[in-house]
Amino acid sequence: MMQDLFSVPSCFSAGEKLPDVPAPAAATRSGQSAVTLVYRAGIAGHDRLVTVTWCRNLLTHGLSVSIEGSAGAGKDKTGREWGEAGGGGGGGAASKSCSSACKVEMQPWHFWRKYGAKQFQVDGKAIDVVWDLRSARYSDEPEPLSDYYVAVVSGEEVVLLLGNLKKEAFRRTGSRPSLQDAVLVCKKEHVFSKKRFLTKARFHEKGKLHDISIECSSGNLNGGVDVDMVIKIDGSVNVLVRHLQWKFRGNECISIDQLKVQVYWDAHDWLFGTGMRNALFIFKPELPSTSADFHTDECSDFCLFLYAWKVE
Repeated sequence: MMQDLFSVPSCFSAGEKLPDVPAPAAATRSGQSAVTLVYRAGIAGHDRLVTVTWCRNLLTHGLSVSIEGSAGAGKDKTGREWGEAGGGGGGGAASKSCSSACKVEMQPWHFWRKYGAKQFQVDGKAIDVVWDLRSARYSDEPEPLSDYYVAVVSGEEVVLLLGNLKKEAFRRTGSRPSLQDAVLVCKKEHVFSKKRFLTKARFHEKGKLHDISIECSSGNLNGGVDVDMVIKIDGSVNVLVRHLQWKFRGNECISIDQLKVQVYWDAHDWLFGTGMRNALFIFKPELPSTSADFHTDECSDFCLFLYAWKVE
Protein backbone atom coordinates (compact mmCIF):
# COMPACT_ATOMS: atom_id res chain seq x y z
CA MET A 1 0.00 0.00 0.00
CA MET A 2 2.02 2.97 1.28
CA GLN A 3 5.29 1.28 0.39
CA ASP A 4 4.14 1.08 -3.24
CA LEU A 5 4.44 4.87 -3.37
CA PHE A 6 8.20 4.64 -2.95
CA SER A 7 9.27 1.93 -5.39
CA VAL A 8 12.77 2.41 -6.78
CA PRO A 9 13.07 2.90 -10.57
CA SER A 10 13.86 -0.15 -12.69
CA CYS A 11 17.36 1.16 -13.45
CA PHE A 12 18.17 0.48 -9.77
CA SER A 13 16.24 -2.73 -9.07
CA ALA A 14 14.40 -5.07 -11.39
CA GLY A 15 10.69 -4.79 -11.90
CA GLU A 16 9.92 -1.84 -9.64
CA LYS A 17 8.34 1.43 -10.76
CA LEU A 18 8.44 5.08 -9.84
CA PRO A 19 5.66 6.36 -7.57
CA ASP A 20 2.63 7.79 -9.27
CA VAL A 21 3.13 11.37 -8.07
CA PRO A 22 2.18 13.62 -11.01
CA ALA A 23 4.80 16.17 -12.07
CA PRO A 24 3.58 19.60 -13.19
CA ALA A 25 3.89 19.60 -16.98
CA ALA A 26 4.83 23.27 -16.98
CA ALA A 27 7.96 22.49 -14.99
CA THR A 28 9.54 20.59 -17.85
CA ARG A 29 8.24 22.90 -20.55
CA SER A 30 9.35 26.26 -19.23
CA GLY A 31 11.86 25.75 -16.45
CA GLN A 32 9.23 26.47 -13.82
CA SER A 33 10.34 25.38 -10.36
CA ALA A 34 7.90 23.02 -8.67
CA VAL A 35 7.70 20.95 -5.51
CA THR A 36 5.10 18.28 -4.75
CA LEU A 37 4.52 17.22 -1.14
CA VAL A 38 2.48 14.14 -0.25
CA TYR A 39 1.00 13.88 3.25
CA ARG A 40 -0.90 11.09 4.98
CA ALA A 41 -3.87 12.40 6.97
CA GLY A 42 -7.07 11.10 8.54
CA ILE A 43 -9.90 12.23 6.26
CA ALA A 44 -13.50 10.99 6.07
CA GLY A 45 -12.78 8.01 8.32
CA HIS A 46 -9.67 6.76 6.50
CA ASP A 47 -5.96 7.47 6.14
CA ARG A 48 -5.67 9.25 2.78
CA LEU A 49 -2.91 10.83 0.74
CA VAL A 50 -3.08 14.61 0.32
CA THR A 51 -0.93 15.97 -2.52
CA VAL A 52 0.13 19.63 -2.34
CA THR A 53 2.02 21.16 -5.27
CA TRP A 54 3.71 24.57 -5.22
CA CYS A 55 5.16 26.09 -8.39
CA ARG A 56 6.63 29.40 -9.48
CA ASN A 57 7.99 31.23 -12.48
CA LEU A 58 8.99 34.85 -13.04
CA LEU A 59 5.43 36.19 -12.72
CA THR A 60 3.28 33.77 -10.76
CA HIS A 61 3.09 31.38 -7.86
CA GLY A 62 0.76 28.41 -8.03
CA LEU A 63 -0.83 26.08 -5.49
CA SER A 64 -2.85 22.91 -6.00
CA VAL A 65 -4.25 20.44 -3.48
CA SER A 66 -5.73 17.03 -4.26
CA ILE A 67 -6.97 14.29 -1.96
CA GLU A 68 -7.12 10.55 -2.51
CA GLY A 69 -10.72 9.52 -2.99
CA SER A 70 -12.12 12.92 -4.04
CA ALA A 71 -14.64 12.64 -6.86
CA GLY A 72 -15.24 15.26 -9.51
CA ALA A 73 -14.58 18.99 -9.48
CA GLY A 74 -15.20 20.91 -6.27
CA LYS A 75 -17.07 24.15 -5.73
CA ASP A 76 -16.17 27.43 -4.10
CA LYS A 77 -18.30 29.05 -1.43
CA THR A 78 -20.63 30.52 -4.06
CA GLY A 79 -21.41 27.06 -5.44
CA ARG A 80 -19.56 27.78 -8.70
CA GLU A 81 -17.78 24.82 -10.27
CA TRP A 82 -13.99 25.22 -10.32
CA GLY A 83 -12.75 25.89 -13.79
CA GLU A 84 -15.60 28.24 -14.62
CA ALA A 85 -14.64 31.80 -15.49
CA GLY A 86 -13.21 33.61 -12.51
CA GLY A 87 -12.66 30.46 -10.42
CA GLY A 88 -9.37 29.23 -9.06
CA GLY A 89 -9.33 26.49 -11.67
CA GLY A 90 -9.76 22.76 -11.22
CA GLY A 91 -8.31 19.83 -13.06
CA GLY A 92 -9.87 16.62 -14.23
CA ALA A 93 -9.33 13.27 -12.59
CA ALA A 94 -5.71 12.39 -12.04
CA SER A 95 -6.61 8.73 -11.53
CA LYS A 96 -9.64 6.57 -10.80
CA SER A 97 -9.50 7.41 -7.08
CA CYS A 98 -7.98 10.88 -6.99
CA SER A 99 -8.96 14.11 -8.73
CA SER A 100 -7.72 17.69 -8.53
CA ALA A 101 -9.51 19.30 -5.64
CA CYS A 102 -8.16 22.84 -5.49
CA LYS A 103 -5.99 24.79 -7.90
CA VAL A 104 -5.01 28.45 -7.49
CA GLU A 105 -2.79 30.66 -9.65
CA MET A 106 -1.53 33.74 -7.83
CA GLN A 107 -0.54 36.49 -10.24
CA PRO A 108 0.47 39.94 -8.94
CA TRP A 109 -2.62 41.56 -10.44
CA HIS A 110 -5.02 38.91 -8.98
CA PHE A 111 -4.62 39.70 -5.29
CA TRP A 112 -7.96 38.13 -4.36
CA ARG A 113 -6.78 34.64 -5.29
CA LYS A 114 -4.27 34.74 -2.45
CA TYR A 115 -7.12 34.42 0.05
CA GLY A 116 -9.94 31.96 -0.37
CA ALA A 117 -11.67 28.66 0.36
CA LYS A 118 -12.92 25.69 -1.66
CA GLN A 119 -15.19 22.82 -0.73
CA PHE A 120 -15.51 19.39 -2.30
CA GLN A 121 -16.70 15.88 -1.46
CA VAL A 122 -14.74 12.81 -0.34
CA ASP A 123 -16.92 9.72 0.02
CA GLY A 124 -19.94 11.97 0.42
CA LYS A 125 -18.39 14.08 3.18
CA ALA A 126 -17.57 17.78 2.84
CA ILE A 127 -13.88 18.76 2.84
CA ASP A 128 -12.71 22.39 2.92
CA VAL A 129 -9.40 23.80 1.71
CA VAL A 130 -8.78 27.28 3.18
CA TRP A 131 -5.78 29.49 2.43
CA ASP A 132 -4.30 32.92 3.11
CA LEU A 133 -1.19 33.78 1.09
CA ARG A 134 -1.62 37.55 0.99
CA SER A 135 1.46 38.23 3.14
CA ALA A 136 3.41 35.07 2.26
CA ARG A 137 7.20 35.49 2.12
CA TYR A 138 9.14 33.60 -0.54
CA SER A 139 12.81 32.97 -1.31
CA ASP A 140 13.93 31.27 -4.50
CA GLU A 141 11.80 28.24 -3.66
CA PRO A 142 8.23 27.74 -4.93
CA GLU A 143 7.01 26.96 -1.39
CA PRO A 144 6.49 29.99 0.92
CA LEU A 145 8.86 30.56 3.83
CA SER A 146 6.45 32.12 6.33
CA ASP A 147 3.43 34.37 6.97
CA TYR A 148 0.81 32.11 5.40
CA TYR A 149 -1.44 29.12 6.03
CA VAL A 150 -3.14 26.41 4.01
CA ALA A 151 -5.62 24.30 5.97
CA VAL A 152 -7.57 21.16 5.05
CA VAL A 153 -10.67 20.70 7.20
CA SER A 154 -12.64 17.47 7.60
CA GLY A 155 -15.35 16.76 10.15
CA GLU A 156 -14.72 20.05 12.04
CA GLU A 157 -11.05 19.11 12.41
CA VAL A 158 -8.02 20.69 10.74
CA VAL A 159 -6.44 17.49 9.41
CA LEU A 160 -3.57 19.23 7.57
CA LEU A 161 -2.15 22.67 8.34
CA LEU A 162 0.75 24.22 6.41
CA GLY A 163 2.46 27.51 7.25
CA ASN A 164 3.18 29.37 10.48
CA LEU A 165 -0.08 31.34 10.90
CA LYS A 166 -1.72 28.53 12.84
CA LYS A 167 -3.84 30.67 15.21
CA GLU A 168 -5.27 32.60 12.27
CA ALA A 169 -6.12 29.33 10.49
CA PHE A 170 -7.95 27.85 13.49
CA ARG A 171 -9.80 31.14 14.08
CA ARG A 172 -10.95 31.39 10.48
CA THR A 173 -12.01 27.76 10.08
CA GLY A 174 -13.61 27.56 13.51
CA SER A 175 -12.25 24.02 13.73
CA ARG A 176 -10.13 22.15 16.26
CA PRO A 177 -6.78 20.45 15.59
CA SER A 178 -7.00 16.81 14.56
CA LEU A 179 -5.95 14.20 17.11
CA GLN A 180 -4.02 12.50 14.31
CA ASP A 181 -1.13 14.56 12.99
CA ALA A 182 -0.60 14.60 9.23
CA VAL A 183 2.69 12.99 8.18
CA LEU A 184 4.85 14.03 5.23
CA VAL A 185 5.61 10.85 3.29
CA CYS A 186 7.03 12.11 0.00
CA LYS A 187 8.65 15.18 -1.50
CA LYS A 188 9.15 15.47 -5.25
CA GLU A 189 10.99 18.54 -6.48
CA HIS A 190 12.12 20.01 -9.82
CA VAL A 191 15.14 22.33 -9.61
CA PHE A 192 16.99 24.11 -12.42
CA SER A 193 20.66 25.13 -12.54
CA LYS A 194 23.87 24.88 -14.57
CA LYS A 195 25.94 22.81 -12.15
CA ARG A 196 24.71 23.19 -8.51
CA PHE A 197 21.30 21.91 -7.41
CA LEU A 198 19.91 22.72 -3.97
CA THR A 199 17.02 21.52 -1.82
CA LYS A 200 16.08 20.88 1.82
CA ALA A 201 14.66 17.81 3.53
CA ARG A 202 13.85 16.41 6.97
CA PHE A 203 14.39 12.65 7.12
CA HIS A 204 12.25 11.97 10.18
CA GLU A 205 9.50 14.01 11.79
CA LYS A 206 11.51 15.40 14.71
CA GLY A 207 14.78 15.63 12.85
CA LYS A 208 16.72 18.64 11.62
CA LEU A 209 15.93 20.29 8.29
CA HIS A 210 18.99 19.52 6.18
CA ASP A 211 20.51 21.43 3.26
CA ILE A 212 21.19 19.13 0.31
CA SER A 213 23.52 20.16 -2.48
CA ILE A 214 24.41 18.25 -5.65
CA GLU A 215 27.38 19.68 -7.52
CA CYS A 216 29.28 18.77 -10.68
CA SER A 217 32.91 19.66 -11.36
CA SER A 218 31.99 20.84 -14.85
CA GLY A 219 28.91 22.56 -16.24
CA ASN A 220 29.79 21.14 -19.68
CA LEU A 221 28.53 17.64 -18.97
CA ASN A 222 28.49 16.49 -22.59
CA GLY A 223 31.72 18.18 -23.66
CA GLY A 224 33.90 15.08 -23.54
CA VAL A 225 35.59 16.11 -20.27
CA ASP A 226 35.99 14.03 -17.12
CA VAL A 227 33.23 14.89 -14.62
CA ASP A 228 33.06 14.37 -10.87
CA MET A 229 29.89 14.75 -8.80
CA VAL A 230 29.45 15.33 -5.07
CA ILE A 231 26.34 15.15 -2.89
CA LYS A 232 26.64 17.28 0.23
CA ILE A 233 24.48 17.28 3.35
CA ASP A 234 24.82 20.50 5.38
CA GLY A 235 28.04 21.33 3.54
CA SER A 236 29.78 18.00 4.18
CA VAL A 237 30.53 15.61 1.33
CA ASN A 238 28.53 12.40 1.80
CA VAL A 239 28.76 10.96 -1.70
CA LEU A 240 31.65 11.43 -4.15
CA VAL A 241 31.33 10.01 -7.66
CA ARG A 242 34.44 10.25 -9.78
CA HIS A 243 34.26 9.74 -13.56
CA LEU A 244 30.50 10.30 -13.65
CA GLN A 245 30.45 9.45 -17.36
CA TRP A 246 31.21 5.83 -16.36
CA LYS A 247 29.17 5.76 -13.14
CA PHE A 248 26.10 7.73 -14.20
CA ARG A 249 23.80 5.30 -12.33
CA GLY A 250 24.39 4.00 -8.83
CA ASN A 251 23.49 4.03 -5.17
CA GLU A 252 25.20 4.47 -1.83
CA CYS A 253 24.13 4.22 1.80
CA ILE A 254 24.94 7.25 3.99
CA SER A 255 24.16 8.21 7.60
CA ILE A 256 22.02 11.26 8.46
CA ASP A 257 20.53 11.97 11.89
CA GLN A 258 21.71 8.49 12.95
CA LEU A 259 19.51 7.07 10.20
CA LYS A 260 20.75 5.07 7.26
CA VAL A 261 19.67 6.78 4.04
CA GLN A 262 19.88 5.10 0.65
CA VAL A 263 20.90 7.55 -2.09
CA TYR A 264 20.20 6.62 -5.72
CA TRP A 265 21.21 8.63 -8.78
CA ASP A 266 20.62 8.42 -12.51
CA ALA A 267 22.55 11.09 -14.45
CA HIS A 268 22.38 9.38 -17.85
CA ASP A 269 20.42 12.14 -19.56
CA TRP A 270 22.78 14.81 -18.21
CA LEU A 271 25.62 13.20 -20.10
CA PHE A 272 23.98 11.65 -23.14
CA GLY A 273 20.68 13.51 -23.60
CA THR A 274 19.93 16.51 -25.80
CA GLY A 275 18.12 19.78 -25.08
CA MET A 276 16.88 20.49 -21.56
CA ARG A 277 17.60 17.33 -19.58
CA ASN A 278 17.41 16.13 -16.00
CA ALA A 279 19.06 13.73 -13.58
CA LEU A 280 17.06 11.92 -10.90
CA PHE A 281 18.19 11.63 -7.27
CA ILE A 282 16.31 9.61 -4.65
CA PHE A 283 16.88 9.79 -0.89
CA LYS A 284 15.13 6.98 1.01
CA PRO A 285 15.69 6.54 4.77
CA GLU A 286 15.72 3.01 6.16
CA LEU A 287 13.48 2.56 9.20
CA PRO A 288 15.62 1.59 12.21
CA SER A 289 14.90 -1.90 13.53
CA THR A 290 15.49 -1.01 17.17
CA SER A 291 16.92 2.21 18.55
CA ALA A 292 16.63 4.20 21.76
CA ASP A 293 16.81 7.41 19.72
CA PHE A 294 13.77 6.75 17.50
CA HIS A 295 10.24 5.56 17.97
CA THR A 296 8.23 3.93 15.24
CA ASP A 297 5.69 6.77 15.18
CA GLU A 298 8.48 9.34 14.66
CA CYS A 299 9.69 7.67 11.47
CA SER A 300 7.60 7.62 8.33
CA ASP A 301 8.03 6.07 4.91
CA PHE A 302 9.48 9.37 3.72
CA CYS A 303 11.16 9.58 0.33
CA LEU A 304 12.71 12.53 -1.51
CA PHE A 305 12.72 12.62 -5.31
CA LEU A 306 14.88 15.39 -6.77
CA TYR A 307 14.72 16.11 -10.50
CA ALA A 308 17.79 18.21 -11.30
CA TRP A 309 17.30 19.99 -14.63
CA LYS A 310 20.46 21.22 -16.29
CA VAL A 311 20.17 24.50 -18.18
CA GLU A 312 22.80 26.05 -20.44
